[in-house]
Amino acid sequence: MTKIIMHGCNGRMGKVIAEMVEKDQNAEIVAGIDIAEGKASFPIFTDINECDVKADVIIDFSSAKAVDGLLKFAEKRGLPVVLCTTGLSAEQLDTVREYSKKIAILKSANMSLGINTIMKLLKDAANVFVPAGYDVEIVEQHHNQKLDAPSGTAIALADSINDARNGEFTYVYDRSQVRQKRGQKELGISAVRAGNIPGTHEVFFAGPDELIEIKHIAYSRSIFANGAINAAKYLAGKKPGMYDMSDVIANML
Repeated sequence: MTKIIMHGCNGRMGKVIAEMVEKDQNAEIVAGIDIAEGKASFPIFTDINECDVKADVIIDFSSAKAVDGLLKFAEKRGLPVVLCTTGLSAEQLDTVREYSKKIAILKSANMSLGINTIMKLLKDAANVFVPAGYDVEIVEQHHNQKLDAPSGTAIALADSINDARNGEFTYVYDRSQVRQKRGQKELGISAVRAGNIPGTHEVFFAGPDELIEIKHIAYSRSIFANGAINAAKYLAGKKPGMYDMSDVIANML
């Protein structure tokens, strides 16, 4: 039984994770931490330093400003952290890497098992299709309330391809100002924002008389919750270091 502290338990993702863990026989949320008071089947602390409940791991879905305090608490308690909060500054990312020398930290641009499996597949696909002269394009679609564009997931997918090809691609986000043929070393990334479109990511490998499309659609937040819970089970008891969802997936194979 993996005992979890949910950091950001009253947020949207915290509540989804709590609901899913209630149905999981191999995991239990033993405490929650949130600046907002709330009701749950576990004790909730508004001050992280007052949490004295024994646990195996922390899942974090909070805010960037709360991460520094979380890391200090985790180091003091010797607890691994599944760090799901986004928007961390470059300085904070450096801090995360420093803390990973003392505790296990799992951080991923996207917690979905599906997206992370696709990222693994893209590395293999890139090494087949790119040398054969295929063009690579990514199109992502989201609802009209999403603030950033392109999505962090789209960039992560592009990075998977580019890493496999030793950084040979240049990312192109807008072709409207340039009248010229597409370069072979361009990787186009396009964003759509409209209505209540669910998070959709499509990767295209386009070659002579052939188009290969890899597509992922996120219909609800439960896919990210499921990934975070699996990550927590994996990370509990691990040695200090930086981990990501590829480690979780490798452990499943």
